[in-house]
Order: sequence, then C-alpha cells, then structure tokens
Amino acid sequence: MKNISILGSTGSIGVNTLRVVEKFPEKIRVVSLAAGGNSGLLSQQIRKFHPQIVSVADGETADALARCLRGLPARRRPQIEVGEKGMTRVATHPSVELVVGATVGVVGLVPIFEAVRHGKSVALANKEILVVAGELITREMGRQGKPLLPIDSEHCAIHQCLRSGQHHEVRRLILTASGGPFRNASMRAMRHATVREALAHPTWRMGNRITIDSATLMNKGFEVIEARWLFGLKASQIDVLIHPQSTIHSMVEFVDGSIMAQLSATDMRQPIQYALTYPHRLNSNVQYFDFGKAMKLDFETPDLGRFRCLALAYQALQSGPSALCALNAADEVAVQAFLNEEIPITRIPVVIEKTLERLPSIKIQSIDHCLETDREARRVALAMI
Repeated sequence: MKNISILGSTGSIGVNTLRVVEKFPEKIRVVSLAAGGNSGLLSQQIRKFHPQIVSVADGETADALARCLRGLPARRRPQIEVGEKGMTRVATHPSVELVVGATVGVVGLVPIFEAVRHGKSVALANKEILVVAGELITREMGRQGKPLLPIDSEHCAIHQCLRSGQHHEVRRLILTASGGPFRNASMRAMRHATVREALAHPTWRMGNRITIDSATLMNKGFEVIEARWLFGLKASQIDVLIHPQSTIHSMVEFVDGSIMAQLSATDMRQPIQYALTYPHRLNSNVQYFDFGKAMKLDFETPDLGRFRCLALAYQALQSGPSALCALNAADEVAVQAFLNEEIPITRIPVVIEKTLERLPSIKIQSIDHCLETDREARRVALAMI
C-alpha cells in the first residue's frame, strides 16, 4: 500500500489523480489533501477517500468545509488546516510516502520543498516549481535519495524512454509540442488574436494560464527548463519539435543514433498512473492506442521569431536561477494582462524580456530568495503593463 498526499486535489490533475486511486484501492491510499476554495468538491473527496488531514486556502473556506462535513461521524472528519502552513502539514504528514504536486503557480513551492526535506517522494505536475527552484529541489532530492517523478505527459514520456539506456548514452531529449492554435498564424493574425481564439487549444483542455502559455510556446520553454533539472542535461541537449498530432509525447535520441519515442492516447490519467505506481506498470482503464486507424506523424522546427517566449526560456536557463524566477513571474503577470484584454498576446514576450533586462542577477541560495525574486519580477512586469 502506497500512502499519498495530493496538493491541488480539486483541480484537473488532482481530480484525475483520485480517479486513478479509485482504480487501485488495494494499492494506493489517500492520507491527506490540500485544495484552494472549492469546499464543496473537497467535501465530496473527503467522504469518498477519508483523508486524515486536509488544508484549504483560508479560514472562510475552512468554515464552509466544516459545515459541509457536519453529517459525517466524528471519526471520519479530517483535521482541517489553512494556508501555506496547512498545505505544508498535508505534504509532510508522517504517514505520507508520495506527494502529488498539482497546484498552480508558486503557491505549492514551500510545501513541496518541505516534503522533499522530510524524505518524501514527489510526483510533480506543477511546472512553475521546477522553473523557479529546480536547482534547490533537485539538489535536496539527490541528498534524500528519493525519486522526483514527472506527471506531465512530455516529461513522463522522457522518463520512460530513458529507462532504455544510461545517462552518458543520451545525445539529446526531444520535447514535442502541438504548436497550439497559432501554429500556422501570421504575426499580424497573432497581434489581433482574441482571448477566445488563444484559449482554443487543438489538443488539450487545460487551465487558462497554461493554455495561453501553450499558444505562445512559453509552456514548452518551461518544459525545457524542467527537463534540464529533472534529467541533469545541458540546455543544448534539449530540443523542441512541433508535432501537431500529439501522438508522440516526447523522444530520447541516444549517441548511437537510436531514438526511443513514447506514444499513447492523450489522457492525463496515463502519466499520473505511471507516477503513482512507479516502478511498476499496472493494467489501465484509459484508452489504448489503435494502430488500425489511419495515422500520420508530422514534425517541424518552431519559429523562434514568432514564438519568442521559447527563445526567452532558453536564454533565462543560460543566465541562471534568478532569471528563471523572473521569467515565470513576468510570464504569469503578462498572461493575466492578456486575459484581461489589457495587452495583445504578442506583447507577452516583450514584457518578459524587459523584466529580465531590468532585474539584476542574484545568487539563489534558498526558497526565500526565489520568492523575493518572484515578487520583484511581478512588480516590474506590472509597472510596465
């Protein structure tokens, strides 16, 4: 039996994680859950999975959750915690072996880092945490000797492909990208793109920020940064290819010219199950791949002129950890400004680039340094907007 904690249990990754747990009740047990403000859904999850402790965003949500749970016997009611401290208690509960990081943004950074320090294994769906603090987290994971397992489909694919060879045998990683809604759009069309058009992702249904990041390819830039920390390779060994069918989730090329590719249906439960049951593979109830259907695989190199955000991610990775903190913060601010219809989507990389130029490079030695840089980058980006 593997005891798990889920940070972000009411979001799409959290909900899908619990669907996987339902399939394996004899192998996976939920010990603790953390959510934001959705007390109604969290109360349903509590009734079904019986966690010992839960955390919510604030006192008002905690009161609402307590009201929702009044009908439960006292022995079935979990301890209710609040805020970052509460989420940290959820992540570091003594019975927890694996923490699923499915929060959005940097809100889960401190709880995930504390979970690592307490010797927990981590399955991570939150890109921002490794973008902002990848060096600190992977160093501590190495010290603890516990695995850091990627949940997103691209890095899960690479993790699986790497089981075919050794680290020194890898020539490069190839991350695939659908290209988003503006893959074939002109710069003029992108300048006049509406929020609705940018949110119309051709493959995945995701939250607003990650969907816009997919439209600008910043999401793929974040994945390049993640891959650098997850797999210990140089930026020059991590490439991106546009693959609109999203059939191949990513590839690894070895020094002998062999390429390992991971294919599966586009269903997030597959990488979630892989992370929860690693190093084993169990039967799945997701859709199996049908090679009997007509299929083609197209690939193209991304245009870094049109998709400037991807180039900025590589640039920040070369500049160092403080630039990575600033990159994420400026992007979040700029994306929200676009969603609020304050700037065009083509202005997002401009805001990010100018923020990177204006922030001095500092040595990141702690999570507090990450958060300080994050706050300052947000201030600079907001001032520009």
